[in-house]
Amino acid sequence: MDQVLEFISNHYLLVAAWVFTLIMLLMAESRKSGKSVSPAIATQLINKENAVVLDIRANKEWANGHITSAINIPLADLDRRIGELEKHKTHPIVVVCNLGQSASAATKKLKDAGYNAVRLSGGMTEWKSQSLPVVK
Repeated sequence: MDQVLEFISNHYLLVAAWVFTLIMLLMAESRKSGKSVSPAIATQLINKENAVVLDIRANKEWANGHITSAINIPLADLDRRIGELEKHKTHPIVVVCNLGQSASAATKKLKDAGYNAVRLSGGMTEWKSQSLPVVK
């Protein structure tokens, strides 16, 4: 630990540049992936704005439990099946994956196609940890 502190004090400009670069990288990645919403906000979108839940997990994971009324289009099939969401283009779409990371790519694709898409932060793992309803 002493060596780390000594390195930082001797190379403070280098460390500052590294921290700045890291922050800029994280900000760029968060912008690319689109807005994320908590399970509470997702619930409000579903109940008050008729948001559509798009579950991009594989069929096997979907069968183990999903959010009520969710549509399942695995991420690998999204490019081919995006037309199935056309009738929901006027409503927000909440994209759900297992941990909230894969949803970034799907959210970007949907936004590029003109959809109002957000991703569920923490994915189904967070949804279940908050004891929100899941159907099989």
